[in-house]
Amino acid sequence: MQKIFMAASLAAALVCGLWSGQSLAAAKKVSLGKASWYKMGTRTANGERFNPNGLTAAHRTLKFGTKVRVTNLRNGKSVVVRINDRGPFIRSRIIDVSMGAARQIGLTRMGVAKVKVEVLR
Repeated sequence: MQKIFMAASLAAALVCGLWSGQSLAAAKKVSLGKASWYKMGTRTANGERFNPNGLTAAHRTLKFGTKVRVTNLRNGKSVVVRINDRGPFIRSRIIDVSMGAARQIGLTRMGVAKVKVEVLR
């Protein structure tokens, strides 16, 4: 019975996400995992010029332009970033933030931290 409920819940999330134009990852509003930061590159996956001091991020599946709040679980600091790139390419990480965003949440010294990612829109 529990497996049927879980399958129905997943199907509902998928259908709701597709009807609203969002990916399956956007249908799941909150994710926990590891984040890292980056400052290199000239262009992002959506074609815009990369600004290392901007408040942007790379995510594997969220649509470009999606705003997410990234909270460093170690210190409670958070920042709102816009998805404009694809990544991270290291399997254990869920998001890569720009250097500017990393500074705001205290991530630059550690390099990698456990975070909460909340989809805002």
